[in-house]
Amino acid sequence: MLDINFENTNQKIHFIGIGGISMSGLAEILVKKGFKVSGSDMKNSKITRHLEQLGVDFHLGHLPSNIKEDLDLVVYTAAVKEDNPELMEARKKNIPTMDRAEFLGQIMRNYPYAIAVSGTHGKTTTTSMLSHILLEAKKDPTISVGGILDAIGGNIRTGHSDYFITEACEYCDSFLKFFPYIGIILNIEEDHLDYFKDIEHIRKSFTSFAKRIPKDGTLVINGDIENIHAILDEVNCRVITFGTDASRVMWTAANISYNEKACGSFDLFYQGKNMGRISLSVPGVHNIYNALAACACAYVLDIPVEDMANGLKKYTGTHQRFEIKGNLKGITIVDDYAHHPTEIKATLAVANRYPHNRLWCVFQPHTYSRTKAFLKEFAEALTAADHIILTDIYAAREKDLGEIHSKDLQREIEKLGKKAYYFSDFESIENFLLQNCIPGDLLITMGAGDVNIIGEDLLGTNLSTLSTELSTEPQRISCE
Repeated sequence: MLDINFENTNQKIHFIGIGGISMSGLAEILVKKGFKVSGSDMKNSKITRHLEQLGVDFHLGHLPSNIKEDLDLVVYTAAVKEDNPELMEARKKNIPTMDRAEFLGQIMRNYPYAIAVSGTHGKTTTTSMLSHILLEAKKDPTISVGGILDAIGGNIRTGHSDYFITEACEYCDSFLKFFPYIGIILNIEEDHLDYFKDIEHIRKSFTSFAKRIPKDGTLVINGDIENIHAILDEVNCRVITFGTDASRVMWTAANISYNEKACGSFDLFYQGKNMGRISLSVPGVHNIYNALAACACAYVLDIPVEDMANGLKKYTGTHQRFEIKGNLKGITIVDDYAHHPTEIKATLAVANRYPHNRLWCVFQPHTYSRTKAFLKEFAEALTAADHIILTDIYAAREKDLGEIHSKDLQREIEKLGKKAYYFSDFESIENFLLQNCIPGDLLITMGAGDVNIIGEDLLGTNLSTLSTELSTEPQRISCE
């Protein structure tokens, strides 16, 4: 296996699928560290043009000729199949290959303070919160986040310090290839059941992740996780807990209040001591506990509470996390990445605190396996909206075996006494919304696929029947 060492930047590294958000970020880190980087993708994009400006040798299309004899390593994602022409050519030429997760793990080895944020939910938000805190504390971190964070102008930041922050995804046990000094476990729930057998399989995976933390490192973990001691009994490092029960955890929140935009404020407690008041600029009770995890980690790094408070206050959200896209003649349009029942409940709870008359939710289920596994849970979660619209399941990596359909979810919702509408195409949904939404309504497009297009299309529509002004400037919720 080839070691990625920042002391040896003469290596030439090629990325198959370099235009993806994660791969592009890793490529950018290498370029800025002085490595020679090339890559390919099936289409040009803003991302690939940016990489070219940085000096990346970009190739359009996946061709054997892209794999040069002098390459030291070829990196690929899980989406790249074994018959990919470039991957096949690399192996034919005996050039070392490495998947994205393993490569990210190699990068982590170059940072004494590598922080990996894991959990079924909240990874992107907590990574972003922690990034803001470290930036506020002038730690100059390298950051890899799974969304667009305005504070760093994208999804990647290349710092010049010993600090590295990244998300750690459990899917296909990717995070078991990481080497964290500090590991965070936000929560553990059933998900990705196309890979994991059941919740016990998932718990074992998170336990294995925690065991990768070295003896002198730290595990920051949600103390509310069921049967947490089964995990903690396996680890050999310092353990810091956060959660709701002050009698069982080290870090907790008390005296919680919310403003008119559902953004929380709370007293931060550590082992019974009031550390100060924290005010968030993102809504929802779930974000209070994401903030607790970020504060607990920051404290391990000797960051003052003042920097925690200031950093968290400045965090106004990551794109696709209750992102206010604009206002269409008095109709507020929001986009959210929620694609698991727990996430949907949290998002709609926020939405119901947000000023509105009627709440519309356009939901695009994500993957057949997840929709089938959580059909009843999805139905229950979605009933928190006043009006529910469903579109076809976003297949992502899966094939349609004919076992589940959005109409099945529609029937489950209606069993609960709530009307749900199904449309197979976005244009029909947009027309339905234009005919039925009125000023004062709150419209959320929800899912991890391309359902956000609906809101963007609507904001480009000129409705002559409504009289107020149209604003299409993307925003974050302001809690000032």
